[in-house]
Amino acid sequence: MTGTWQVIDRYSLEIKRAALECRIRPVVYFCAMSNAVPKLGSFCWIELATTDQAAAKHFYGSLFGWTANDVPIGPPGQFYTMFQLAGRQVAAGYTLRPDQLTRGVPPHWGLYILVESADATAERIAKAGGNVLMPPFDALDVGRMAVIKDPAGAAFSIWQAKKSGEFVTAEPGALCWADLNSPDPVRATRFYTDVFGWNYTVDTHSDPPSGYLHIQNGSDFIGGVPPLRPESARIPPHWLSYFQVADCDSTAARAREMGAKFCLEPFTMENVGRFAILDDPQGAAFAIFQPMPRK
Repeated sequence: MTGTWQVIDRYSLEIKRAALECRIRPVVYFCAMSNAVPKLGSFCWIELATTDQAAAKHFYGSLFGWTANDVPIGPPGQFYTMFQLAGRQVAAGYTLRPDQLTRGVPPHWGLYILVESADATAERIAKAGGNVLMPPFDALDVGRMAVIKDPAGAAFSIWQAKKSGEFVTAEPGALCWADLNSPDPVRATRFYTDVFGWNYTVDTHSDPPSGYLHIQNGSDFIGGVPPLRPESARIPPHWLSYFQVADCDSTAARAREMGAKFCLEPFTMENVGRFAILDDPQGAAFAIFQPMPRK
């Protein structure tokens, strides 16, 4: 996939404050993604937009054990980085263009959702109240994509694959979950159901119930929707990506040594796992998650 742009609001300092106030509850279904060729309606790719590609390669390579393969794109000196985990595709990255920076587009991780037809899905998205920021276009001979903003303002991309390929998930160093943080969860969940056929399971493992919704794509649990809280109005709508790790605390310590800033320090959810939310040195937010053995 080639680099693209996403029009999203800049993360504010309020996100950091709210992350400490809002206990996100991705309970027993964490890491239920299947580690295989992605299914329609599931997350099929994740892409970093950054201000310093070389620094990002060093940071994530050291943090997750990724290796980087730079693919030249556009003018000389511009390239698209394919990240690999043990020789398998796990993520990608590119440098934000000057015009994107002028518009205030911040460093961020962007998610892609697999669809059968980018054009048909874009039409469904428009009818369901979403905003097609970039209409479907061909990404060489690899696939066809579009950039979307849901009705509540969270950005993502859709991907129609023309060539099959594996996307590593649900193992240390790979994407394992994604949370939709939305100021209007009711409208947002209805939108994703209308477009992708997602279903939702209410968290019943908390006492009192947390209100967290687990996103189900077919038989797979792929993410969640935290409940609306008073501080939610201060948080720009966004998808937060979680990467699985073997040891949350040691990974967090390594990230801190390399310049990461923490929105939420390592925190344990009983019978679920230990996680933290952080910004990489360039400011892209993501989470790390260490699952606990299920009882």
